[in-house]
Amino acid sequence: MLQHEGDVSVIGLGEMGGALARTLLRKGWRVTVWNRSPMRARALAAEGARTANDPVEAVAASPIVIVCLSNYPAMREVLGRCDGTLAGRVVVQLGNGTPQDARDGAAWAESRGAHYLDGTILAWPSQIGGEHTVILASGSDDAFARARDALQALAGASAHTGTRVDEAAALGAATLAYLAGHWIGMAHASLLCQSEGLDVQAFAGMLADFSPVLGNDLRHMGDVIGEGRYANPESTLQTAGADIANLVRQAREAGIGEEFPSYAAGLFQRAIEAGYGPEEHVAVIKVLRNAA
Repeated sequence: MLQHEGDVSVIGLGEMGGALARTLLRKGWRVTVWNRSPMRARALAAEGARTANDPVEAVAASPIVIVCLSNYPAMREVLGRCDGTLAGRVVVQLGNGTPQDARDGAAWAESRGAHYLDGTILAWPSQIGGEHTVILASGSDDAFARARDALQALAGASAHTGTRVDEAAALGAATLAYLAGHWIGMAHASLLCQSEGLDVQAFAGMLADFSPVLGNDLRHMGDVIGEGRYANPESTLQTAGADIANLVRQAREAGIGEEFPSYAAGLFQRAIEAGYGPEEHVAVIKVLRNAA
């Protein structure tokens, strides 16, 4: 199959992979697709995609191969059928994993002659193609230069984090760590509101309006941790610890789950007992860092 500069192949057509392929089609790219379940590929064929019969055909069709499978072992299993075809292609891995997965994935792909980028998508499928949508990619300057136009078609704010191939995965994992607390915190906050007969949607709107202040607090916490200056806070870890302990009592009084506030209260209490009570709230990192 003759390749063109505007060709890209997408392997893996789940919710996110399908959104990637559809966005590229909408923006004028020649897209070849392959999926374990042919039904998803046939649906995209109706929208203008070329379907490959197997991964070898998909890889051979394009100079850029975007892989959006569930994990790195799945990538190796699928692309392992393409050993004679990968050489010279830019493989853009957009699945989920750890920084070590990224390092191992790069070594695996490069040993087969591929140019490798490891990426993380900081968006939902519905946001793919947006001007402010972010895909972070790590790997060689040359590989990113070759894949840049495709990545920016998918996410207008795509960025090359650097040549260390594990950086995007590390930043993705760090973002997920933050979001895990964000999601659980919102779920518990909603239970608290409901237990007192308050409107959860109105509460969420209030927090959204408060988001600039929360954004400033995020920057402040980053500065505190990055510079190691935990002393002389406006509000101490000890004060926040007492407030969070009240959340445990409220949960018990309301008969709602106390797992989240109990964990947070226990963590803050450990930090207080370790002598960090007069410091910034985010000094809890010290007991997390020293956890055996």
